[in-house]
Amino acid sequence: MAGSWGCPHEANDLCSKVNNLPCDPGMKGCVLHGRFVFANDDKNERLRQKKAREEAAARGLPGPSPEELP
Repeated sequence: MAGSWGCPHEANDLCSKVNNLPCDPGMKGCVLHGRFVFANDDKNERLRQKKAREEAAARGLPGPSPEELP
C-alpha cells in the first residue's frame, strides 16, 4: 500500500506559508523545517543544532554556540 503526504500550505506548487515561494519541503519557514531528516543535508542544519542542544542538556552542560556546530 502506497502513501503520500500533502501539505495544507501548498497551492499550485507555491507555499502560502512562506511568501508564496515555490514549495520546497524543509525550506526555512516550512512547517517541516528542523523536524525531520532530509536527503538534502543543507536542510538538516536546524535538526543538528537541536540534537546538539539536547545532548548538552542531558550532560548538564550549556548548549554549543552556533559557531561550534558543524
